[in-house]
Amino acid sequence: MDGMGAFREAVTAWAAGGPGDLPRELAARLPVRTVVLLEGPSDLAAVDALAARRGRDLAAEGVCVLPMNGAMNVGRFARLLGPTGLGVRLTGLCDEAERRYYARGLERAGAAQQEFFVCTADLEDELIRALGVPRMEDLVRAEGDLRALQAFLRQPAQRERTAQQQFRRFLGTKKGRKIHYGRVLVEALDPDRTPAPLDDLLAGL
Repeated sequence: MDGMGAFREAVTAWAAGGPGDLPRELAARLPVRTVVLLEGPSDLAAVDALAARRGRDLAAEGVCVLPMNGAMNVGRFARLLGPTGLGVRLTGLCDEAERRYYARGLERAGAAQQEFFVCTADLEDELIRALGVPRMEDLVRAEGDLRALQAFLRQPAQRERTAQQQFRRFLGTKKGRKIHYGRVLVEALDPDRTPAPLDDLLAGL
């Protein structure tokens, strides 16, 4: 495991109630200048994929991309990492529905000035809209998931949803699928079609 991976694991353990000595030591030694807080591992896959496409080595730049295992953990991570903790710069992505929750969590952690980028529904929704339905169908077929998609679309609950909503729901129907497609969708983007929240996040690092 590389140094930034070790830092990410140490911070995750710290947020779960473990000791903070190792995260502090690693933050100073690496050094870590920015932590990108993301809701989960599918967002991590997308950010890593876009950084790779743009020739960025975020770890070498002192950037740790850290999934929090749920948006409700943002206040805890902000307290540990922000001005009242390690004092590193914080940024990341959040969903529109959770914007107020993020604002409260960051304010209570003394990190209200930190900049987060807002996705309309979530990052998958942003990527699906950027790619469009025909391209999504091509990608699902190329990844060998066409039969699974067709079976999913036959469910009565899908009849009232738009095609975009159906794809978004489909990505969450199997463990690991959202993570896999987080990378696949980003790699399929035209360079000028990167969703604004993701594009702005990378540009600000």
